[in-house]
Amino acid sequence: MTELIGQIVSQLGVNEEQAQGGAGALFKIAQEKLGADQFSQLSGAMPGLTDLIGKAPQAEAGAAGGLAGMAASALGAMGGGGALGKLGTLAAAAGSFKSLGLDAGMVTKFAPIVMNFAQTQGGDVVKEMLGKVMNEG
Repeated sequence: MTELIGQIVSQLGVNEEQAQGGAGALFKIAQEKLGADQFSQLSGAMPGLTDLIGKAPQAEAGAAGGLAGMAASALGAMGGGGALGKLGTLAAAAGSFKSLGLDAGMVTKFAPIVMNFAQTQGGDVVKEMLGKVMNEG
């Protein structure tokens, strides 16, 4: 996971704590939405995933405000799926991102980096699995 955090820090200009918490929040959503077998496959492909999820902050109440305004960029950032489902996933992550001092719009910047890392670590199957989670509500 050190490689993923390094990529996020260098590409997005966030600090290490923000990178860990933001990526952890996205993977936490995956953990909540995937069945035990699928999550086991995901975590098996990416050692340290459970530790990273532990770094995800609790979401702040009301943090998803203004999220609808970024729907268009969200759709392009993660590819595929329905707009309403994506907004649900992004809204779930937005509260955690706000707790980290990050704008809700950063969710759409983290997602492609996380998805590409997942593909590098676990191949297309893992990327597709994670992509389906990110595209659901």
